[in-house]
Amino acid sequence: MTRPATARRREDAILARPRQAALLTAGVVAVTAVVFVLVADHGTLARIQRLDDAWLRLMVSGRTPPLTAIAEVLNILGLVYVTLPVRIVLAGFLALRRRWWHLAAFTAAIVLSEALIGSLKGIYDRARPPGSLVATTNASFPSGHAIAASVTVVAAVIALVPAGRRRVLWGAAAAAFSVVMGLSRAYLAAHWLSDATAGILLGTSCALVTALIADQFQRWHNKGPRPVRPQRPAGVCPVTVDLPFCQ
Repeated sequence: MTRPATARRREDAILARPRQAALLTAGVVAVTAVVFVLVADHGTLARIQRLDDAWLRLMVSGRTPPLTAIAEVLNILGLVYVTLPVRIVLAGFLALRRRWWHLAAFTAAIVLSEALIGSLKGIYDRARPPGSLVATTNASFPSGHAIAASVTVVAAVIALVPAGRRRVLWGAAAAAFSVVMGLSRAYLAAHWLSDATAGILLGTSCALVTALIADQFQRWHNKGPRPVRPQRPAGVCPVTVDLPFCQ
């Protein structure tokens, strides 16, 4: 027997364990908020700057042609000319598969992150490190490349990979890629280490928050009114039943 059309179109839940996901999201958002608050304080920023300076010196002293080539490739991967087509393809795939709630979570994460990048850069207006190996624009904090990379890969994993062990593995890979992208920005002297750290955390927060909200709306929508079973008139037996009193 084939399932009804409504059942066939019902999506899997975005999050299998919403309570655990809520705790994880709250933790990441809290850490993200702490980093942004610390950078906003001039006294704390002076101490962070000393760490950033030391990290930049370490990156400059450890530069090699192969590492520089890898970092420059990552720089290209983080440009809008690459991220935008990738995002469109992923969104189109989700639309073709009719995974509307997953599409909503993915799209909301991207839109939220893009809205925050420009506004936060304008608010903090932090100067970039000297001697960048790649062209840069706008303020330094937070790293736009780190935000774009982390929100895209984390949101993609949530939208494309079913909840379970495979999602955990792919999520770890997404986190590793985000960290590598962030470190490459500091290696190229395009951003301070704290810029990259804040960008990774903010992008991940956007992906987790929008997934959590979309999951709650999905569960609320799926509850809906239960279908009413039709009542059989008195004295009428099912067609599959053949009893003497059913005449």
